[in-house]
Amino acid sequence: MPKKHTVLDLFCGCGGLSLGFEQAGFDVLAGIDVWKDALVTYQANHTNSKAIQADLMTLQPEEVSKTIGTKSVDVIIGGPPCQGFSIAGKRIIDDERNKLYKSFVRMVEYFKPKAFVMENVPNILTMGEGVIKESILKDFENLGYNVTTKVLLASNYGVPQNRRRAVFVGLISGATYEYPAPTTPTPVTAKEAISDLPEQSMVEGAPYEVEPQSKFQQEIRKGSTGVYNHEITEHTEQTQRIIAMVPDGGNYKNLPEELQNTRKVHIAWTRLNSQRPSITIDTGHFHHFHYQYNRVPTVRESARFQSFPDTFIFIGNKTSKLKQVGNAVPPMMAKEIALQLKKHIQ
Repeated sequence: MPKKHTVLDLFCGCGGLSLGFEQAGFDVLAGIDVWKDALVTYQANHTNSKAIQADLMTLQPEEVSKTIGTKSVDVIIGGPPCQGFSIAGKRIIDDERNKLYKSFVRMVEYFKPKAFVMENVPNILTMGEGVIKESILKDFENLGYNVTTKVLLASNYGVPQNRRRAVFVGLISGATYEYPAPTTPTPVTAKEAISDLPEQSMVEGAPYEVEPQSKFQQEIRKGSTGVYNHEITEHTEQTQRIIAMVPDGGNYKNLPEELQNTRKVHIAWTRLNSQRPSITIDTGHFHHFHYQYNRVPTVRESARFQSFPDTFIFIGNKTSKLKQVGNAVPPMMAKEIALQLKKHIQ
């Protein structure tokens, strides 16, 4: 068997990007993050990788090399948080708050991988009239990479969620990365994703109550012996009463006028549409409700919307687990990016 390409995942979180690369046949050596909760989940689900807790702002590439036992890494992946990216008109590399982004650049410079994949919020491409994007391209081009960028929609790749992410891919060979073509002509709907999960909480590892109701559910349940992370949120009676007034796919506009402003965000009181992919799963999860039940989605339902298989078990308290899910890159989309990358670096 040919040797697998090796990967280093920076700002790995619970490991959605890592999982997609593993599913595509890569060997993920390590995931690095500062957040302990996410790393506990990472280590439990990526048993062949090292989970390294460290602040990437201060972590030196030499230390990473020592920990993983090699200076040879084929691909570096990750999504640095970009607090300082809104600074327009000057090189982002000079902004104090961009140390996290700079650390990604520094790791690429040190390890000189064949390729890197960096993902971020879509508006990174238009911020400061494109200054940020140009600055990122320049930083990596100076290191010898041919970089392309594109906004990908997760629901084009089998993920039951309309999540958009900006993806930068750099190849040291000078070749131009070709982004994966959509794999799912008809998007997977919220109902197809979670209709087999019940209204009430399930004990950890309890057997499925019904057979898979869709092709997606068949796939996502493969290898799983039962249901984990399906613990419902108990809302107040008033909250439940208000949710009950919102129809499948509706939002605050469906409520009586006096209730429309009870929450000050425009996404408030939104019910998922059973016939469409989920809206973007965020880290708060308190405004988007189940298309049928009068509650927010559980961790498992949110994980389904992100395309995590049921064998992937989240660890921590409920708030932490929801945040881990919301911060992740959908593994199904990551896998398609990885498969395409493979063709370029064989």
